[in-house]
Amino acid sequence: MHRNHRSTVSILTTLLLLGCALKNPDTEEGAIEKPVDPSPETVGDADATALTPVVEEPIIEVSVDETIQEEVEATIVEAEHEDEEKPSNLAEAFEGLREPVRILGFTDGQKSGVSMAAEGHEPPASFALHGLGSSGYGLGGGGHAGGRVQARSVRHGHHRIPRHEVSFNTEEYTDHGINPFTMVSRDAKSTFSIDVDTASYTMSRRKLKQGVLPAWEGVRVEEFVNYFDYDYQNPRRGPFAVHMEAMADPFRKGHHIVRVGVQAKRYEPKERPPLHLTFLVDVSGSMSSSDKLGLAKESMHTLVSSMEEGDTVAMATYAGRVARILEPTDVVRSSSIHRAIDSLHSGGSTAMSSGIDLAYEMADEAFERGAENRVVILSDGDANVGSSTWDEMLSQIKGYADQGVTLSTIGFGQGNYRDTLMEQLSNKGDGNNFYVDSQDESDRIFGEKIGGTMITVARDTKIQVEFNRDAVKAYRLIGYENRDIADKDFRNDRVDAGEVGSGHSVTALYEVILAKNAGDDLATVRLRWEKPGADSEATERSFPFASDNLNDSIRTASDSLKLAYGAATFAEVLRQSPHAAEVDLSELREIVDGVATDKEGRELARLIGMAQRLGATDEQVAWLDKR
Repeated sequence: MHRNHRSTVSILTTLLLLGCALKNPDTEEGAIEKPVDPSPETVGDADATALTPVVEEPIIEVSVDETIQEEVEATIVEAEHEDEEKPSNLAEAFEGLREPVRILGFTDGQKSGVSMAAEGHEPPASFALHGLGSSGYGLGGGGHAGGRVQARSVRHGHHRIPRHEVSFNTEEYTDHGINPFTMVSRDAKSTFSIDVDTASYTMSRRKLKQGVLPAWEGVRVEEFVNYFDYDYQNPRRGPFAVHMEAMADPFRKGHHIVRVGVQAKRYEPKERPPLHLTFLVDVSGSMSSSDKLGLAKESMHTLVSSMEEGDTVAMATYAGRVARILEPTDVVRSSSIHRAIDSLHSGGSTAMSSGIDLAYEMADEAFERGAENRVVILSDGDANVGSSTWDEMLSQIKGYADQGVTLSTIGFGQGNYRDTLMEQLSNKGDGNNFYVDSQDESDRIFGEKIGGTMITVARDTKIQVEFNRDAVKAYRLIGYENRDIADKDFRNDRVDAGEVGSGHSVTALYEVILAKNAGDDLATVRLRWEKPGADSEATERSFPFASDNLNDSIRTASDSLKLAYGAATFAEVLRQSPHAAEVDLSELREIVDGVATDKEGRELARLIGMAQRLGATDEQVAWLDKR
């Protein structure tokens, strides 16, 4: 990374660490009123045709702890000298601001808001710093894998910098921002929905193997971390075991990484419930290539071959019209199912909504209480909704999930892939979102890991971590930005959350700053979930995080924690998180190389090397030019 860029980054890093932001202040009682912030926008096809700059002031959002200082006026400029030192405190960070800046208030998630603006500007209801240079990060908003140059609106609770977007295709992603630090003295609880999707990792892997960096909007840290198997022990009782560990952060002095690992019960083949699948296959013209419909057919063949007697398969297609291809059929008649799969061919436009209607109708015909009843959409996501609105279709999917029919999405292809659409469908359907980039990945998802892919252990699963105020000063959840749940909704079972499959593991990492003389208990982890099937009463358990799980050095940490850290940090670099500004990819690869014991771990190390050669830590503009 160029020194002037790294110095600018350090300014931002200093602000972020000295001023710790509160998450979701608008969800807590007594929060101040702030401008309405629309949900992350996505750029339509018409917007992807030109590279048209929109001239707006760059904005960064951060927030400041009231104990730092009450008012600062200064100017910031990018470092001009190769040997310029990084700022060590807030005053140094503000030195040389291009425009005068004032701190007008301070964040308090329950009582007040914070705003900061250049003099002469109307301050927003957040801490906004105007005047920083245009080198920046993918920090919120949404859009295509390229698109026009576009400024992003400020969102409270996430750091935001406008940045360029460049379009070569119509792929679509949504950037959900990057979690800030939170002061434990003000909000000790972190609550989010469990997530076992892996699509982001496999999409990014495909791009890197093709010699290009992935779109940072599509890099979701949790999906990198949860791609890997950490060999957690099975639960002794109940559906879950929780494994916790912490270590010193090798790149950020004074910071520690806390891991919360959740291992779901593994069903033995003889004890798992029957599986009733309804494939809904996109056979529109956009699916004509071998890496789309061709690979989708191979994936279905693999899945059918992994099923047991008593399981059933039905199949429908959608393009210009919808069609019933196969009525619910027991897998003992597998030859009939395989013939139906082989008969598929592509052509026509796409009307997804009508296809979903038909798929649920067929799933209802095969429905069995106590069984796993699931619709599986295989598509590139390039779809017209049809006569229904998008919200109506998502509401319909959520309604079926509440009745015990889940929905998973399996993505294929590139160039027109709609990542946002596929993720939202699976989220509302209480299912998984996978992306298949090769036959090996198909075999992994539908052969080796069919239990976790298709058999549910728990649904609407939430995690809440409550940090001990005497042990932890500040924390930041790494990833899970679009899985955030208000703390007050942890026990609100009407709030949707994620499902967990048989044998699945879920891992979350926190970056924390410990208090001096931290006590024995760092945190308490709570899990809350419902049984599979239709809505049922929730169960809750808590697990203490004792200080004897804390390693003073990465050298004494477990291999599984090092691997999870490697995956998360790599994703942070790819999405250009300001918290990864000090990461050295060569050192990160050494960490992963040292613990990689299987082909997935060794491949991660190679991908880190590929990203380094492609300039993943270069300045943003240079990085964009290579995309």
